[in-house]
Amino acid sequence: MPIWNQLRQSAQGMQTQLVAKKNDLKSGSFRDASMAMCALVAAADGSIDPEERRKVAGLISSNEVLSNFPADQLLQIFNGYCDKLTADFDFGKVGVIQDIGKTKKKPAEARAVIQIGIIIGGADGSFDKDEQNVVKEACFAVGLAPSEFDLG
Repeated sequence: MPIWNQLRQSAQGMQTQLVAKKNDLKSGSFRDASMAMCALVAAADGSIDPEERRKVAGLISSNEVLSNFPADQLLQIFNGYCDKLTADFDFGKVGVIQDIGKTKKKPAEARAVIQIGIIIGGADGSFDKDEQNVVKEACFAVGLAPSEFDLG
């Protein structure tokens, strides 16, 4: 099976798992960490071009799990994280990873944030090495093994 088919099936399976847990994913820390993850994946190569930002914003607005929150609120938070990463990627990344790490005490939320990162990363048909690496870093921040998500 080509790698893209495996990735697509894995992302679809993760989305199904997330939808099943949707009612448990309503906290502010989950909301913020999810938006931090989306921005981190969008900026994984060190920059965020306007088209990529628009695509991720569209994915955020249409994601069923994130529909627990007002779309305009999500996009405002996402754009704030994007701005931090754009201003100074290395410094911004430290803060973004810290905000993702705030879900560490709630394993279901932490796992969901990582899954959202993988879904966003693979949405364009390619979950590249830069995207995989930032999701791995997020795994460490929330105390989950990257291998649990096939990230080695």
